[in-house]
Amino acid sequence: AEGSGSKYKKLKVLKGLFSKVSPLEAKYLVIIILGDLRIGIKEGIIAKALSEAFHIPYKALERALMLSGDLAETAVLAKTHGLNGILNMKYVPFNPIKPMLAGMAYSIKEVIDEFKDKTAFEYKIDGARVQIHAFNGKIKVFSRGLRDVTFSLPEIVDMVGEERKLKNCVVEGEVIAVDSNGKPLPFQELMHRFKRLRGIEEEARRLPIKLYLFDVLVAEGSLMIDEPYIGRRNYLIQSVESIPIVECLITQNLREAEDFYRRALEAGHEGVVAKRLSSVYRPGVRGREWLKVKGALDALDLVIVGGEYGYGRRYKWISDYFLAALDSATGGFTVIGKTFKGLTDAEFENLTKILENDVVKREGRRVWVKPRIVVEVIYNEIQKSRRYPSGFALRFARIARIRWDKNVEEADTIDRVKEIYLKQFERKSSIG
Repeated sequence: AEGSGSKYKKLKVLKGLFSKVSPLEAKYLVIIILGDLRIGIKEGIIAKALSEAFHIPYKALERALMLSGDLAETAVLAKTHGLNGILNMKYVPFNPIKPMLAGMAYSIKEVIDEFKDKTAFEYKIDGARVQIHAFNGKIKVFSRGLRDVTFSLPEIVDMVGEERKLKNCVVEGEVIAVDSNGKPLPFQELMHRFKRLRGIEEEARRLPIKLYLFDVLVAEGSLMIDEPYIGRRNYLIQSVESIPIVECLITQNLREAEDFYRRALEAGHEGVVAKRLSSVYRPGVRGREWLKVKGALDALDLVIVGGEYGYGRRYKWISDYFLAALDSATGGFTVIGKTFKGLTDAEFENLTKILENDVVKREGRRVWVKPRIVVEVIYNEIQKSRRYPSGFALRFARIARIRWDKNVEEADTIDRVKEIYLKQFERKSSIG
C-alpha cells in the first residue's frame, strides 16, 4: 500500500495477523516481513502492530527490542508471556544498543540558559564513535551504525582486555587515528581502518589508533541506561585504569564553560558536548538532554551559484543554496558546499525574487543562477570530497549573513579554502 493512509492500512493488516497466529508463526511472520519480502515496512511499524495485537504498551515493546536486538524473538515473548515477559526481559550480551544522539546548540550561553543548572561539558573528540562489549572474556567492537568492526580494530580488543574492572560491560568511546608521533590524522584516514578486512596488522602499524571512553551502558551485567549521567560517569572513572576518559568540566558558570570550550578548540577538538547531570541514556534518540557546541573555522565569503526549491512551508522559495569559491586561475566559481540553514523566511523570500531573475538553467526543482550574491558562511570542517569538482566540501555549513556590501570578485578563493583545510590539522597537532 502506498499514498495517504498506507501506514494505517499496513498496521491494521499486521495487527490482525499477529493476533491470530501461534508464537512460532509470529516469529516467522516477522522474519518474512522484514527479510525476504522487502515490502517497505519498518521495525517501528512492526513493534506498533505487536503492541496493539498483544495489548502491550509500545514503549515497553520498544525497550524490549532494544534489549534483545531480535524483533522475531520479541514477538514470540509478547505472544507467549505478554506484558510480564516483556517487562522482565534482560539485556542480551553483544546486542549493540542504538547510540543516544546530541542536539545542536550554537553557543555555550545557549546551553547555560537552557539547562539552568550544573552541566557536564565534555570535549567532543573528532573521531569515530564505537561501542565496546566485554562479556565472559570475549570482546566485540561495534561502529556508530551498529556494524561489528572487531576484526578491523584489534587494538581496542587488547586495550579493553587489559582493564581488570571492565567485565560484563558495554562502554562507549571515540576512536582517532594517529601518526607515528601520536598526533591526530584526518577522519577520512581513520575510515580506512574501519573498512579494512585484509592486512590488518600491517594497517594497524601504518595507522595506529587511540581510544577515549565517555559512557557506560551496561556494568557488571546490569543495564545502566536508566541511571543518571553523573552516576554512569563516576562508575567509568572508578572502573577504568589505563584507557583515557574524555575530559570533562562540571559547572554552571558561563565564563568557566566558555574557557573550557576554548581550550577544547585550541587542543584541536570539534567543540564540546553538554550533558544534563540527570540525563538518562535514551537509545536512538536525538534530544536536548545532550547538546553539542562545535567550533567554526574562519568564515568564508562564498557566492550563490544555484539552489533548490524547498519543501513544506519553503516550497515556493529557492532555499537550499549551492555555495562556490572563486577560482583565481579561471575567474569562474567552483562549488564547495550546499546549505539551507541560517536565513530567515523573509530573507528566503527576498533572495528567491532576486535569484529567479538570474536563472540560467532549470533542472526540475534545481536552478543555476548568475553569480551575483555573496554570503558569509560558517561551518565546522572542510573535507576532501569527490562530490564537487573543487575536491572540497564544507561540513555543517550555515549562512551567517548576506554580504550585500560585497561584489563576487571579493569572494574567498579556492586557494583560501585549501589554506583553511590544512590549518585544521595544524590546530589538532596538540592532541597527545
